[in-house]
Amino acid sequence: MSTLAVDLQRSHGPRRVVCVPDSFKGSASASEAAAAMARGVHQVFAEAEILQLPFADGGEGTLDALLAAWGTAAESVEVLDAIGRPVTARYGRSPDRRIGIIEAAQANGLPQVADQPLRPLRADSWGVGLIARELLEDPHCAEILLCIGGSATTDGGTGLLRALGVRFLDEGSKPVSPGGTGLAQIAAIDTSKLHPRAQSVRWRIAVDVENPLTGPRGAAAVFGPQKGATAEQVQLLDAGLAHLADTLARLSDRNTQQLQAAPGFGAAGGLPVTLSVLLEAEILPGAQMVAEAVGLEAALTQADLVLTGEGSLDAQSLDGKVVHAVRRYTPASAAVVVIAGAVQLSPAQCRDAGLTAAFSIAAGPAGLDELLRRAPELIEDAAAQACGLLRHSVRS
Repeated sequence: MSTLAVDLQRSHGPRRVVCVPDSFKGSASASEAAAAMARGVHQVFAEAEILQLPFADGGEGTLDALLAAWGTAAESVEVLDAIGRPVTARYGRSPDRRIGIIEAAQANGLPQVADQPLRPLRADSWGVGLIARELLEDPHCAEILLCIGGSATTDGGTGLLRALGVRFLDEGSKPVSPGGTGLAQIAAIDTSKLHPRAQSVRWRIAVDVENPLTGPRGAAAVFGPQKGATAEQVQLLDAGLAHLADTLARLSDRNTQQLQAAPGFGAAGGLPVTLSVLLEAEILPGAQMVAEAVGLEAALTQADLVLTGEGSLDAQSLDGKVVHAVRRYTPASAAVVVIAGAVQLSPAQCRDAGLTAAFSIAAGPAGLDELLRRAPELIEDAAAQACGLLRHSVRS
């Protein structure tokens, strides 16, 4: 009999339950999902201590998950989108203002420019740099967490750095064109006017892919077509990123090949490569970054039961995503139950991954629209059902 089963029999329920889901995209935020799970747990284990800890893997929803965990409100700033139009971007800070959180897609996101013909060569990350500059103006800010999924850009992060004062110059010492078009023109990088605090804060970049900067698995080849690039434009962008790596290598202790091949440098159109060299940014899996920021390991240490979940539980969930991180930080003695919109793993796969069980919120025939509309209610029901089964199994 497991330690959990013994504890449940002695106390008629778990003493500490942690609800730590990702968002159910399009239907429930991580905060809403955590609250729904907590309500379901309370129906069965009313005496348990229930902790809600909204979570994310560094992609969409990370800003809201961290703000919910920190108990702080989002702030906003007027910036430019990926094609230079005014847009209001949300960002956040930790309670002590020492950590700033940026979702890059608030400024350079692909959905924001979907109303226009895509401009893969012109789109740039300048607006992301404007958010960063807002944080750097606060003397309390000592660390910037940058989440970079969902971008419309393939500019190697040059737009972001230009907004912070860096100049990318051609052979005639004139600024190159913005976006991916200008990458192949770069002959020199002038950092003399870089924001005075940019190199004094800690930068951490959350990535959820391991693609290198260039080549058949690189930023242009894999993600360029999603951003509107033709086959010819993919080649231009890939060559531009290769040239950028060669230029950056002269300022770095890494050579061109290392910069081109480093895992994760192909994320968000190559944004990590320039920040890694010029700002010594750390590149790490998004779920790990969020786990450290919200204190996930400490929150799970005393847990008897952990509920997590996301829109779809599949093989990707076990490779650096939220469910994987939760299982990694949860003590072996605790049960880990997944609530998901769709469960695409077999019971054997769940057991092999260290999961106790997985439940879909689709308890019967229902259309997608209904599942999306009723997601919080269905998450609550599934959590109650899972807890009811767990109570019955340990008593029998």
